[in-house]
Amino acid sequence: MTLLIMAAGLGSRYGGLKQMDPVGPNGEFILDYTVYDAVRAGFDRVIFVIRPENEQAFRETLGDRIASRHGGRVEVRYAFQELSDLPEGFSVPPGREKQWGTAHAVLAARELLRGEGFAVVNADDLYGKETFRLLHNFLSGGTESACGCMVGFPLRNTMTENGTVSRGVCACDESGCLLDICEDGVWHPLDKDCIVSMNAWALDGGFLRSAEAGFSDFLRTLKDPLKQEYYLPTAVWAYRNQCGRPLRVLRTSDRWYGVTYREDRQRVVEHLREQTANGAYPS
Repeated sequence: MTLLIMAAGLGSRYGGLKQMDPVGPNGEFILDYTVYDAVRAGFDRVIFVIRPENEQAFRETLGDRIASRHGGRVEVRYAFQELSDLPEGFSVPPGREKQWGTAHAVLAARELLRGEGFAVVNADDLYGKETFRLLHNFLSGGTESACGCMVGFPLRNTMTENGTVSRGVCACDESGCLLDICEDGVWHPLDKDCIVSMNAWALDGGFLRSAEAGFSDFLRTLKDPLKQEYYLPTAVWAYRNQCGRPLRVLRTSDRWYGVTYREDRQRVVEHLREQTANGAYPS
């Protein structure tokens, strides 16, 4: 079962390549813990979506180590997100340097995904073990009744004390199916127990065909050629509407940890030190 990890982005607010910053007690990266939790949940294949220029660094500092650490039980592959990876008939707008967004990152791995169901997460987020158990269980149970799922976190478990953050607020029906994600860029007072998306999804194989068509539509109607992005939640929602099957929201009580700002790093370091000391992670 495949876990796709989107690791092509540079953290401009953080000031560097967040995915390569050691935060564990023995120099581990957030990605080490992500893969460990995923393997423990049952995933046996990891695809890193990266920039081509970062391939050597990823292989030398992370990918090769992950493959050897898990005794050959985990297949590690790489997909490359490139601005020039566009549908036929389109070209990169002059002056465009920004990547095309998270949905485009998933499409970068379309050949490796082989049209099968998969899970996808961000590289710079520490989700906790329950997230990967929920994603794996959903994929293992089959996707006939739903086209995908999202792991939802209580807002109170996703906050930082060091600045503002954007969160997609989820509205669900009584059966736990997603009705809407509000990401309107407007300030709202929010209930700290409301459920938000942290970009942890499991999707069936049909999503890729829908996302490819959606990317062409996105490019065809592009309003800001230099900055506009094709986001994963947008592509997932379009697929949900096309296929007529619901998206399930699976709630986790785990706390999310991330390094949105450089000041967040110490909080992650302390959390991982505590988790290692109490046996949740090996040293």
